[in-house]
Amino acid sequence: MKKLYYSIGEVSDITAIEPHVLRYWETIFDDLSPRKNKAGNRTYREEDLTFILRLKDLIQKKKYSTAGAKKIVEDGETEMDLPGDEILSVHIKKDLREVNLFLNKLLEKL
Repeated sequence: MKKLYYSIGEVSDITAIEPHVLRYWETIFDDLSPRKNKAGNRTYREEDLTFILRLKDLIQKKKYSTAGAKKIVEDGETEMDLPGDEILSVHIKKDLREVNLFLNKLLEKL
């Protein structure tokens, strides 16, 4: 279910990363700078979600420090530098989390 913008709560649910961690990452990674709406709430785009999942993979799965992850990002390692299955994996994980979240909310309403 593609959306134009996601709230920080939605991003937290989809990525399984706490909002305070997302806000902290914004202070470290220049590529992560969600816009804010008129009310001052963060609005994340699809590209932000992909970047957050990439950071999560580097920091939580591959055990890089935030400084190490920042160096990888700054050195220009992009998704094109990753194996094809890893690129697919990031996108599939995001899509599956969104579907899972949607189905759980639907189940709660029943």
